[in-house]
Amino acid sequence: MPDLVSSRPVVLIVEDEALLRMNAVDIVQEAGFDVLEACTADEAIDILESRDDICVVFTDIQIPGSMDGLKLARAVRGRWPPIQIIATSGRVKVSNDDLPDGGRFLPKPYTTRQVTHLLIELTS
Repeated sequence: MPDLVSSRPVVLIVEDEALLRMNAVDIVQEAGFDVLEACTADEAIDILESRDDICVVFTDIQIPGSMDGLKLARAVRGRWPPIQIIATSGRVKVSNDDLPDGGRFLPKPYTTRQVTHLLIELTS
C-alpha cells in the first residue's frame, strides 16, 4: 500500500476570493508545497485542529467570519507556535508590529517569485 503522507511541506491558504485563492494555490504548488484551502478563519482553525503537518499559514487579512486574518495570525501563533505566518492584503497596510512574532506581510498584488522566495525562506 502506498504511503499517503507527503514529504512536501504543507501550506494552508486562507482566502475568501475564489480566483485569488486558486492563483495562490497554483503559486504555492509550483513552489513545491502541498496545499490546503480555507475560505474563512473558522474553517482554517478547524483544519489546523485536525492536522499536525501544516508548516505555513498564508492568509488574506480581510476575510469573513469570527476573526480577520490578523486575529487568525495571532491565534495561530498562540496555539501552534512552530507554524510560520504570511499575511497578505491589497487594501490594508500592515507593519511588523501588527503581526505576531515572526509573521511576515506580503502586499497584493504579489508575484510568484515573491511568494516562492518567502516560502523557501520560512521553511528552510
